[in-house]
Amino acid sequence: MGMILLAFGLVLIVEGLAYALAPSLIERMLEAFRSLPEQARRLMGLLCVISGLILLWGAHQLGF
Repeated sequence: MGMILLAFGLVLIVEGLAYALAPSLIERMLEAFRSLPEQARRLMGLLCVISGLILLWGAHQLGF
């Protein structure tokens, strides 16, 4: 449970920094995502989830 909270906290920090430091870039990225087909957005989301799980597993294996 502690690892989940740690991961969630790290995500919030990174997301918050992105919105705080480059809000106009976030707006442009959202516009680009809107132009993608739904299937492509779904695939990107799935790849992000899988990548995140692999990173968490790797960190766990390294003892973090």
